[in-house]
Amino acid sequence: MEKTAYRFKGKNILHHIPLRERQTIEAAMYQSLFSSDEWKKAKIIGVTLSQEHEWSTEPIIQEGWKAGKTIAAPRCLPKEKQLEFYHLDNYDQLERVYFGLREPKRDTKRFVEKNAIDLLLVPGLMFDAKGYRIGYGGGYYDRFIEGFQGKTMMIASEKQREEILPVEEYDQRVEYVLTEKGIHSTYSL
Repeated sequence: MEKTAYRFKGKNILHHIPLRERQTIEAAMYQSLFSSDEWKKAKIIGVTLSQEHEWSTEPIIQEGWKAGKTIAAPRCLPKEKQLEFYHLDNYDQLERVYFGLREPKRDTKRFVEKNAIDLLLVPGLMFDAKGYRIGYGGGYYDRFIEGFQGKTMMIASEKQREEILPVEEYDQRVEYVLTEKGIHSTYSL
């Protein structure tokens, strides 16, 4: 199966999880994340602002603020196909961009260096046991993860797991996958 077909499959899975089941899965994910050493040790957490069909990152952002962590949110640079992260301490620092995405406004005083981020929570549509993922197709996270020194963790349901995904030379693995069954290390496989 091609990556495009996996993208379609992943979107279809996310769009068809009933609300009650989604809430149960998310509650289990949050419990695992917030009790993990990766979360507890991280001072700066990179996390996207989820869209309606994705796993909600709102509780993660809120818990991070409550715990005194620095939350860093990404801004896409479409011409360069790169991500930049900015310190986010309230939602007034966001703006709506293409496709209705919410991103932090560019502010050099709030810029967060790539390797200052301790834990990067990575979105995606499908994943495999080795930590390869299928995202939305822009390669933004693969470019960001390359040379990244912090911990990487994808947020996904077990429903989004495939045995093996197609991998290209520029694809980057994540170190952990957070699902409703807990946090799985991909490097031990």
